[in-house]
Amino acid sequence: MISPVNFYNPIGYINFRGKDGNAEAPKSEQKKTASASIFYINDLHGNINNMSRIYNAKNTFDRLDHKGQDVFCLASGDISAGANPSVVKLSSTFLNSINLDLNTMGNHEFDAIPSEIYDINKDAKYKLLGLNIKYSNEDNPLPSLISGSVVKEINGNKYGIIGLIPPDLHSCIRDNESKKTVTPLNEDDTLAIVQKEVDKLQKEGVNKILVLSHCGLDFDKQMAQKTSGIDVIMGAHTHDLLKNIKVNENLFNSKTNEPVIITQAGRDGENFGILNVEFDENGIIKSAQNNVQSSKNFSKNQVMEEIFNTILNKKRVVGEVKSTLPPVKDRLANPNPHGFIIADACKNEFGTDIAMLNSGNIRGCFTEGILTERKLFEITPFDNKMVKMKITEEELVNAVKAGARSINKKGHRAGLIIPSGFEYTLTHDGEVKSLTFIDKNGNKIPVDINNPDKNKIYTLATDDFMASGGENLLPDKSAEIDAIYNFDKDTLAGDYIQKLGKPVEIVDDGRVKFVD
Repeated sequence: MISPVNFYNPIGYINFRGKDGNAEAPKSEQKKTASASIFYINDLHGNINNMSRIYNAKNTFDRLDHKGQDVFCLASGDISAGANPSVVKLSSTFLNSINLDLNTMGNHEFDAIPSEIYDINKDAKYKLLGLNIKYSNEDNPLPSLISGSVVKEINGNKYGIIGLIPPDLHSCIRDNESKKTVTPLNEDDTLAIVQKEVDKLQKEGVNKILVLSHCGLDFDKQMAQKTSGIDVIMGAHTHDLLKNIKVNENLFNSKTNEPVIITQAGRDGENFGILNVEFDENGIIKSAQNNVQSSKNFSKNQVMEEIFNTILNKKRVVGEVKSTLPPVKDRLANPNPHGFIIADACKNEFGTDIAMLNSGNIRGCFTEGILTERKLFEITPFDNKMVKMKITEEELVNAVKAGARSINKKGHRAGLIIPSGFEYTLTHDGEVKSLTFIDKNGNKIPVDINNPDKNKIYTLATDDFMASGGENLLPDKSAEIDAIYNFDKDTLAGDYIQKLGKPVEIVDDGRVKFVD
């Protein structure tokens, strides 16, 4: 375990002096300096193992000497993932256990439907935020649960905290009740409403303002420079890992020439952060330190493990893994053999021509030894609904090309298509060079990727997220689904591996291959 002193290593402190750091601030009722220490997390995506580690990290943080500091625990969204109420409950239980103060709504919080979000979070110790939301249903319970901002007072110091949901929310969630009744403001309108909220808070005498943003790093950089009055933006959504504080990377000047710090701690709970900030009497940051730590430096908490096991109730043994491969680095931009066997399970269990998975659905990896339902769930935790449907050869080629092009995008979303029943090659520039269909007899049939057949039909196994146009890999084909099932890929993988009746080996069989 890391020694607590590492949390407060003085190396890394940045002092803000001179004209860039001491611009005149709006007048305020508060006239004393303040020091804050903020434990922060983002984009855990329901990763149970890292939740258990972060629990121990937060306990270590709580035992440190915070004399003279205002202490917070904040989250910037996507702590949960998927529509499974058990996962939403598990995530809420975790956030309560670490004494979270506030969490903004990320896209994966909206995987669940409004009534479930409300029921599971209504008695939470923490508050949910989302300023830039429009609701289209008068019966929606979320407006009574989600606030735009709150004022938190500690040791006589007032902090305004604003929460933002992603402007691209609708492209990130499946077609459910949340998508139908919750609409985000666009980027321009979000900037405008944030500035209006900041101005309101400042008129109320609040001169230290934090934004919990699930909008992505590019937007957060714009917000830092195009608004005034914000001190810290605690970001998420694009899974950036922002260590320390660096000018023009995560330190910018606002419209009124005041320093604005941006944080983000990567993805899947692999890291957490501690931001130490000192404010002058006008609420302007005068020094700061951003410590990002690896969650793997902490052991799992066994009490939390038992709680998680009880909530999930996924203890059944489904097989054994004889040999495996290391986790894939940058799983959206590289072939992922840990997803290949799951795609094979979908194709074979449903008896379709092909299967396609969004690489973002594979969040863990197989390890050698006994394989349980919980382990499969950790690998693919979203609890989407599996579907059988038909697609044309043209739609197949377009989906593969769209996934390949994401290699050149920041964050690599949506990521490479994980296939079964076909294979493809591509360049590191994201150009698909070939695609080959493999029929049920193992015959390989090349597909003309430059002139795919609009009339050639394949039966497809996938999930309702992809079928409804999620991440724009396929057009919205939810009205064309042949069959929909109330279980996800982990169920099919468990059935498939159990039927094999022998230990499995995770191998890279070259079905997705770079050729340059």
